Amino acid sequence: LPEREQQCREYLRQHRIPELLQRLSALLLHQRPENPREFLIEALERVKAGRRAEGEYPHLMDEDNLGAMFGLLDVVGQGHITAAQHREALKTLGLSTEDLQFGDDANITLDVFKEEV
Repeated sequence: LPEREQQCREYLRQHRIPELLQRLSALLLHQRPENPREFLIEALERVKAGRRAEGEYPHLMDEDNLGAMFGLLDVVGQGHITAAQHREALKTLGLSTEDLQFGDDANITLDVFKEEV
């Protein structure tokens, strides 16, 4: 890749722009507001306030959605999923998996899953 393109990719990766855009798109499609631009502006303002610990970070999924998703992953009802399943679920939701502290042999419970998501 040309150096300029490499720098651009690194900038996007460093600031996690693709993940942010994917989350905003998913949030937009989930909510389907009348005024999408205003909705996105408000969502970004909530992200900014959440980073300053002044407000709540905008969530795509509620407790019921997370429970249902966990249930789909825990098909035999063991009460836990594997670290690999957890990682894939995070990727599916457009969330970063870079900071995960779980080893491949870890069992992830519903409470841990909800907390991480």
